Amino acid sequence: MIKRREWIIILLALLIASGFAYLRPASAAPGGGPFHFGFKKSVGGALPSIKEEGFQNILQQHGAIFLGDTTQRELYLTFDNGYENGYTPGILDVLKAKGVPAIFFVTGHYVKDKPELVKRMVADGHLVGNHSWSHPDMSVISSSQIGAELAKVKNAVAELTDQKEMTFLRPPRGIFNDRVLAVSKEQGYTSVFWSVAYRDWEPSAQRGWKYAYDNVMAQLHPGAVILLHSVSKDNADALGRIIDAAREKGYTFKPLSELASKTY
Repeated sequence: MIKRREWIIILLALLIASGFAYLRPASAAPGGGPFHFGFKKSVGGALPSIKEEGFQNILQQHGAIFLGDTTQRELYLTFDNGYENGYTPGILDVLKAKGVPAIFFVTGHYVKDKPELVKRMVADGHLVGNHSWSHPDMSVISSSQIGAELAKVKNAVAELTDQKEMTFLRPPRGIFNDRVLAVSKEQGYTSVFWSVAYRDWEPSAQRGWKYAYDNVMAQLHPGAVILLHSVSKDNADALGRIIDAAREKGYTFKPLSELASKTY
């Protein structure tokens, strides 16, 4: 028989264990996140990687986009448009002149502040994607709040333009967990991350068109999903040169809607 002293020890052990389990946040569960999207950059033509980031299986499970078909010299150009800094009209001019498709991930602020630019994006044949209404960390809001954030952007764009459906989402700040991707998928979205990026989102830290050009060109690889922020003067000034140089290397720019094969 177990003595009274032994029962006390067992009960204390159970209480301690359950206490720790209670205090541990759900996100601490293996693979739960939250994660800030990151990747090992392409260097010298080698493919980028997310194998060491801890979330590869989550992206794959929910069909999120990191890379396209790495056997094809195809590029997918994506822009994040949280707010307008005066450069999107020029970006659209370059894309139109070069015949290059892109997707613009917009927030509620952008839709309200620059409706004419959103209209032009669609009129010029580009996709408009969802970047949430208020740019929150979606890993800390409820599932119903996530749905509301996404629905408000989709509905606002549908009211403004001929784009009535919206199927691509970029989680704000690249923060996500399993639940964010699952809820977004239930809402009909494919979450889109990136395989080419650099620190370009600070208007006060611009370093000239060549800095942007060199950073993007150094990372190019087959199936690349390129992330650029439209608030960057460097990006706007370098865009035409990037497109021309990529084409000289045999790359073709395609719309995200034609990304048929995902690589992880």
